[in-house]
Amino acid sequence: MAEPPLISIQSAELTFGGTPLLTDASLSVFPRDRVCLVGRNGSGKSTLMKIAAGLVEPDAGDIVRKPVVNARYLEQSPDLSRFASIRDYIEDGLVGADDASRIPYLLDALGLSGTEAPDNLSGGEMRRAALIRALAPDPDVLLLDEPTNHLDLPAIEWLEAELGRSRAALVLISHDRRFLENLSRRVVWLDRGTTHELDKSFANFEDWRDAMIEQEALDRHKLARKIHREEHWVTHGVSGRRKRNVRRLKELGQLKTSLKSASGPQGNVAITVSEADKSAKRVVEMKDVSFAYGERSIVQDFDLRIMRGDRLAVIGPNGSGKTTLLKLMTGALDAQSGTIRLGDNLEPLVIDQARADLDPDMSLRDAMGDGNESVIVNGHPVHVMRYLKDFLFRPEQATTPLRALSGGEKARVQLARGLRLPSNLLILDEPTNDLDLETLDLLQEMVAEYPGTVILVSHDRDFIDRLAARTLAYEGPADWQLYPGGYADMARQRGKGVEARQGQSQDNPSEKSAKATQTTKPRKGRSEKMSYKETFRLERLPGEMDALRARIDALNAELADPDLYSRDAGRFAEASETLSKATDALDAAEMEWLELEEKREALEG
Repeated sequence: MAEPPLISIQSAELTFGGTPLLTDASLSVFPRDRVCLVGRNGSGKSTLMKIAAGLVEPDAGDIVRKPVVNARYLEQSPDLSRFASIRDYIEDGLVGADDASRIPYLLDALGLSGTEAPDNLSGGEMRRAALIRALAPDPDVLLLDEPTNHLDLPAIEWLEAELGRSRAALVLISHDRRFLENLSRRVVWLDRGTTHELDKSFANFEDWRDAMIEQEALDRHKLARKIHREEHWVTHGVSGRRKRNVRRLKELGQLKTSLKSASGPQGNVAITVSEADKSAKRVVEMKDVSFAYGERSIVQDFDLRIMRGDRLAVIGPNGSGKTTLLKLMTGALDAQSGTIRLGDNLEPLVIDQARADLDPDMSLRDAMGDGNESVIVNGHPVHVMRYLKDFLFRPEQATTPLRALSGGEKARVQLARGLRLPSNLLILDEPTNDLDLETLDLLQEMVAEYPGTVILVSHDRDFIDRLAARTLAYEGPADWQLYPGGYADMARQRGKGVEARQGQSQDNPSEKSAKATQTTKPRKGRSEKMSYKETFRLERLPGEMDALRARIDALNAELADPDLYSRDAGRFAEASETLSKATDALDAAEMEWLELEEKREALEG
């Protein structure tokens, strides 16, 4: 006989400000369950989790909690202001017979001492403290709302392993696909106030969701056709008895109401990036670059070349110097030794999650349009209300102050404000925090199609794997290693993922007092040997370049015909466009061959 649920929510309803948020939401949590709760930003996921935690009461519905169940809730924005230290905050979460013996182990595992004052905490430290408070009692149920936000890769992988070993039932809200795939066994999808359940892991969710959406669209089409037939009968059919007509007219009205209420799922974000003119072929070239904060070295004798169209991920634990490295790459910081050369015509766009430029009292409309009625996107004016809609904001939200928005909504505002600016170098510094999975998908598509160069800093393994062509990984103090491919490729080559920095707080060294750290000679961003893929490309590129040169010569000869345009203007335009693409392809192939040949010579030398 199946065990009864520890927490059961059935047919919950909740309305905020006259707008229904939950209309038929259910969630059951069984012993040792592994549930992920997914849905769009603003769909009510956090609210449903708070109902499960007993922090919010619904307007209607049945809620049953098993007596003496020890449940712990991790909120997105914990408040530590009334505590003198992290340890005080953690111990305040213990109640009754809760055992404090796990606290030292958890503090050590997450790189905290417990003596840190809340006033000086970074976002990552606050998140780790809140995790320890939730994990310390070894509860029966863990309700975790975005547990990986602000955590670095070592902490995420540690948390994933810790939760995998836990005896607690898990309910997870997260944008981290890899995290959900590795931990979940069941999915609850909250869509338009109603929950739908899949008794499989998150790895199966998106195909299942898409099939449901397709079936729903088909059902709406059939309903619309039925209404059309009924309306035709009312207008042109035989009258029959009046009583039957009245009944049929009433049924027609009910069908129309059903169609109106059966609106499709919430639309997708319409992400459009404004393009600038092309940059130079070499975007960034760093040669023998060194930089340190006091005695703490960030890079030493570091070499790196970034070419136009490159997709580079920079990964490492918090405090390894990723943000400093970004500033060096973009010229925001000068090297203390060595040279940094930036290509001509660079127009960088930085998108991060600091949101420091967002005034919390500014209205959403003013934030999106800077107080104007329209914004310029890709050279074309777009009315600010249309731009709001493109990023899934409702018209009635236009006057809402930014402080009232959710974390995901603020992330969309940041995206919208950034992407309207022309650029050819896109720098994404932790862009995935607070974004829902659908917006992440579209951001990935936009970055994949972006015509310029992309430098990405992220702790999202799936996001890196989907986008990065090369990965620059932190190997140790001042030591950065360049790997082909994304995070999984890097982990296979290293035999391990990113490891935590040893013996130091995991925070940005520019914001903390620098500590003396033993440095080792970096490997100048090169692999110790060429990969099979690189060797294969080096062998194939000369033939590809010869073929492109032959194609360019043939097109030039064709376009040299003075009568071609008057004889066939379409062919002239087609040949000109093909010539431009072939020339760009040859440039890219030549630069790729040059880079690989230099690497081969350096390794052989």
